[in-house]
Amino acid sequence: MSEWKARRFWKNATVEKASGGHGIRLDGRCVKTPLKTEISVPSFALAEAMAAEWQGQDEVIDPLSMPLTRAANATLDKVVPQQAEVAANLADYGGSDLLCYRAAGPDSLVARQAMGWDPMLDWAAETYGARLAVTQGVIPVDQPANAIAALRGRVAVASAWELTALSEFVTLSGSLILGLAALEGAEAPANLWALSRIDEDWQAEQWGEDEEEAERIAIKRAAFLQAAHFLSLLRKP
Repeated sequence: MSEWKARRFWKNATVEKASGGHGIRLDGRCVKTPLKTEISVPSFALAEAMAAEWQGQDEVIDPLSMPLTRAANATLDKVVPQQAEVAANLADYGGSDLLCYRAAGPDSLVARQAMGWDPMLDWAAETYGARLAVTQGVIPVDQPANAIAALRGRVAVASAWELTALSEFVTLSGSLILGLAALEGAEAPANLWALSRIDEDWQAEQWGEDEEEAERIAIKRAAFLQAAHFLSLLRKP
């Protein structure tokens, strides 16, 4: 039996005013999330880009070609109903942040980590008053309670829409600090992604790159940058 696939039934995808923001209409019919929540996004620019995703569909609908719509679905169906829990889970990354765990050697890797990661830890200390401790190896290091509290406080005030982007930043990079830097626009997203890959890039330089692993990382990088695109549209009028 062949798998059933949703097919295009509309001619025009448009943006219209909706409760709390802007909705997408397919020949006048409102677009809903998988849990049947009517989609309403806070930014016209985001809604317009989402409408373009729907307008660009061929006869058979391909959800993977609509990353903005999928992000909106995730926000409304997953983040909004459990926003406090999502924020708390993301804030937990501050206690084991990638940037705090350094190599003992060789010197070239130690220097590269320090050059890339120290400025980001300094940024977090200056921006949030959150000075995290650094250690060598993988043995957990206790972080200052005031630093963790400051980071939790920042994550807690993020909107559900911002948390959707932050979740991608943090889980893909393994760093709350890099995720918050992306959220705040402190550094270009591509540069932040590169900082999250210092260890792996160094290893690839020494031993060569595995093609399958490279493809997997390319997908994760694209998702990180797509989250940044979602966030930029969200913050436009």
